[in-house]
Amino acid sequence: MHVDRWIPHMTARRQMRPTDVKRLNRTWRRNTEQRLGLIVESVTGPFNVGSIFRTAAAFGVEHVWLAGNATPPTNPKAQKTALGTDRLVTWSEPLPAADAVQAAKDEGLAVIAVELTGDALPLHESPLAGDVCLVVGGEDHGCSPALLEAADGVCYIPQVGRVGSFNVAVAAAIALAEARRQGWTAP
Repeated sequence: MHVDRWIPHMTARRQMRPTDVKRLNRTWRRNTEQRLGLIVESVTGPFNVGSIFRTAAAFGVEHVWLAGNATPPTNPKAQKTALGTDRLVTWSEPLPAADAVQAAKDEGLAVIAVELTGDALPLHESPLAGDVCLVVGGEDHGCSPALLEAADGVCYIPQVGRVGSFNVAVAAAIALAEARRQGWTAP
C-alpha cells in the first residue's frame, strides 16, 4: 500500500473504548450473512486448540467439528489460550475425519481443506465467499488422506519466505480471515 492512500487525520488517534468495540463488532455481525464452520483434525497441541477456538469465536464460526485425535477445548492448557471463548462456539467431540466432513456438508457447508496438495488453489483464488467449512490438520502431518478425499476442495496459503509452513493456529486464522474478507466483499 502506498503512503499517499492514507488520508491525513487532524485529531489524535486513540484506541477504542470497550463500548465502542462492542458497537463496531455488532455492526459487522449485522452485515455478515456468510456461514462459517471449521474442522480441526488431529490438532493435539492444547495451546494451538485454544488459539483456534479463540480465532473461531472472533470470526463468528458457527460450529467446530473436532476430528481424529484432536484435543478438546476443555483441556486446561487449551483453556489458557482460549480464555473462555470456547463457550461462544458450538463444537463436537472428535469424530472420524469423513464423518466430520459429512456433518459439515449436512449443515449445507462446502468443505475446503487448507493443505498443500497438487490440485490446491491459492487461498486468495479459492471460492470462499459462500457458506464454507474450512479444515486444518494436525501439526506434523496436516490433513489425513481420508479427509482430503472427502473434502470438496483444497487451498493453500502462499508463502514467499524461506519457511515451508505456518503454525496450525496461525494457518486457521489466516484462512478464516480470508473467508470472511471474501464474504464481506462479494457482490
